Amino acid sequence: MTLSAETFAARFDLTGRAALVTGASSGLGWRFAEVLAEAGAKVAIAARRTERLEALAAGIVARGGTVLPIALDVTHPPGIKAAIASAEAELGPLRILVNNSGIAPAKPFLDHSEEDWDRTIDTNLKGAFLVAQEVARRMAANGQGGSIVNIASMMGIVVAKGSVAYSASKAGVISLTKTMALELAKHRIRVNAICPGYFETEMTASYLATPQGQAEIKSIPMRRAGKAEELDGLLLLLASDASSFMTGSCVLVDGGETLQQA
Repeated sequence: MTLSAETFAARFDLTGRAALVTGASSGLGWRFAEVLAEAGAKVAIAARRTERLEALAAGIVARGGTVLPIALDVTHPPGIKAAIASAEAELGPLRILVNNSGIAPAKPFLDHSEEDWDRTIDTNLKGAFLVAQEVARRMAANGQGGSIVNIASMMGIVVAKGSVAYSASKAGVISLTKTMALELAKHRIRVNAICPGYFETEMTASYLATPQGQAEIKSIPMRRAGKAEELDGLLLLLASDASSFMTGSCVLVDGGETLQQA
């Protein structure tokens, strides 16, 4: 292929492709939806907090994008199928999934309740599995293939005190990603994961403001937390044809933090 500015840009272009972003009502999910829309995708944004989705949708529409807010609780299986069917009915066959829903309760191991464990695993791992399975079935059936991007975490690779359920769930997402990639390649479905370190989001704000959180930031080789926009390029790479031979990869974006814990 001859390299030119036009052909290079076209590799990252998502014009006309239908995408679904779960957990889109705040934080990284909000940013992911904006980025995909700016790249031309028609984006279904899903979360429980529908009033937040409406605010996100208004911004995307104001910039000329196509967006569909959908109420979705990933711990409710019947609602998953209905939400995905609604997205495809409005936007067409899904070509991109960003599996981003997640919670992160912070408690010592001995204080973690069964309810804490179940809620975290049901949201972060089981929910990711159920959403990905329904989307992948549709991608396989329509024959167009697609890209699934699971949002894992560096905490699925290394661990820290107070994160037992979260770390276990994200380690599961990493393994899920690799198994999906292996089985779905024959259907032209690529599956990769982003493993963020500490980023400035609503989920992490309270922790990063504590003395422990500040000490954590100082321990990062780059001496700061990440900003949501620093995942834009990786998201576009994984969602687009620019990574057409890439599947089963779990990409760390952590300012070098895990280098010290290898």
